[in-house]
Amino acid sequence: MTEATRRLVLLRHAKAEWSDNDDHERPLAERGRKEAPVAGHWLAGSGVVPELTLCSTATRCRETWKLVVGELPQRPKTVYDERLYEASLGELIAILNETSDEVENLMVVGHNPGLHALADALAGEAEGDLLARMNRSGYPTSATTVLTFSGSWKNVEHGVGRLVAFWSPHA
Repeated sequence: MTEATRRLVLLRHAKAEWSDNDDHERPLAERGRKEAPVAGHWLAGSGVVPELTLCSTATRCRETWKLVVGELPQRPKTVYDERLYEASLGELIAILNETSDEVENLMVVGHNPGLHALADALAGEAEGDLLARMNRSGYPTSATTVLTFSGSWKNVEHGVGRLVAFWSPHA
């Protein structure tokens, strides 16, 4: 029996408004409301359809996900996880390690700097210049990466993945 190829999609929330209010409650800016469906359209066109999406509870992430999922051919199960807000690289890996091996395609909607650090840390290999492009971009809002790896989610650690796609509305 061959091990399943798993896909991990990392999506940084779309552009948010700046305000003096609670950071967790910041809504999307007009630019973010325009870019999020474009990210969803790109994702749908990439052929990667997540079975499960873990989404930060922050308003800007929930709003991004609502606009992205409307572009997908089917709606995955969605779990809103408050631990994704301000999660460090180690915390993000720990969350991935909890994922059931029944899930082959997982999406995480979250924040920087954690998502960029996660994509960079997991990418032991990359197709073409994707890793350089991703790192040069600074992982802007709406940036999306797709990584593949074999084995269990419990074994996700530095260097296990292959960066197979990177998209950003600005790169």
